[in-house]
Amino acid sequence: MTSEVVDKYPSRGNASVRLIPRVDPVVYAPPPVSLLQYITAEQVAQYERDGFLVLPEVFSAEEVASFQEELDLLRNDATLRSSDGVITEPGSGDVRSVFSVHTISPLFQRLAADARLAEVARGLLDDEVYIHQSRLNYKPGFRGKEFYWHSDFETWHVEDGMPSMRALSMSITLTENNPYNGALMLMPGSHKSYAVCSGETPDEHYKASLKKQDYGVPEDELLTELQARHGLVGAIAKPGSVIIFDCNVMHGSNSNITPDPRSNVFFVYNAISNRVVEPFCHKPARPEFLGSRKHIERLVPETVE
Repeated sequence: MTSEVVDKYPSRGNASVRLIPRVDPVVYAPPPVSLLQYITAEQVAQYERDGFLVLPEVFSAEEVASFQEELDLLRNDATLRSSDGVITEPGSGDVRSVFSVHTISPLFQRLAADARLAEVARGLLDDEVYIHQSRLNYKPGFRGKEFYWHSDFETWHVEDGMPSMRALSMSITLTENNPYNGALMLMPGSHKSYAVCSGETPDEHYKASLKKQDYGVPEDELLTELQARHGLVGAIAKPGSVIIFDCNVMHGSNSNITPDPRSNVFFVYNAISNRVVEPFCHKPARPEFLGSRKHIERLVPETVE
C-alpha cells in the first residue's frame, strides 16, 4: 500500500507548485562503470549530466525496414484499432500511439529484449529490468499533434505508483527525426529537479491525457525557469538511432505539419526493485497497457548474431 511507501515526490492535490531537488541517483551502476561494448564511460557521464543520450544508427537499414513494416501493419490493423491501447489524433482520427507493442508484436517483443537496449538499461539502472510501458508514436505528416512539456516520472509516480526515479526510456527512431517534423526536444540537466504540478487528478484521467494532457503538466513559470537554467536541444537523429532519456528529464515535441511522419518506438525500462505500488494520487491504477502491474517479467538481454 502507498501508506507504507514514502512519497518522495508529492505532486498535484495540495502540493505547492515548485521545483524540488532530485533525491535519487541518475546512474545507479557503481564506478567504475562498465557496460560491455554498447556504451562508453564518457557516454555514461554525458547521460548522467544531461539526462539523455543519442546513439546514432544503432540498428541497420534492414532492421529498420522490418520495424517500419511492422509499424504499418499495426497501424492498419482494424481489430487492433478498436482496442483501448490505440490512441487517435484529436480531429483527424489518424493513429497517434499504439501502446503495449511488446505484448502484441513478437518483433517488438524481441526488440525490447535486444541486448543493445536491455543490457544498457540494466547497466545504467544496476538492476534487472522489465518493461513498464511500450508504445509506437506515429506523429503522422501534416496533422501530427504535439506532445506538451512533461516529465514522464511525474505521471508514472502519481498515477501508476512508481516509487523512485529508477527507470528510463529508449526511443528507437523508425523515420528521420529532424528539426521540422516534431523531433523530441529536451532540457539538458532538468532531470535533476522535480517539477511539482498543480490540480487534482480526475477519475480515469488517462482517457483524456493520452490525446491532450492537462494534469501533470508543469506551470509556465517552472518551464520558464528550467529553460533559463538548462536551455533546449532537439534530438535530431537518422532512422535506427536510439535516444535514451531519464524518466524525469523535461521533454516534449512540436506538432508535425510537414509531409514527413516522425515515427518512433518507445520502451520504458524500470528496475525490478522499483516495481509499482498503489498510485500516489489515491485513484485506481491506470490500465495494464499503460503501466505493467500484473504482468512483470524480467528481461533477459538477447544478443543478435
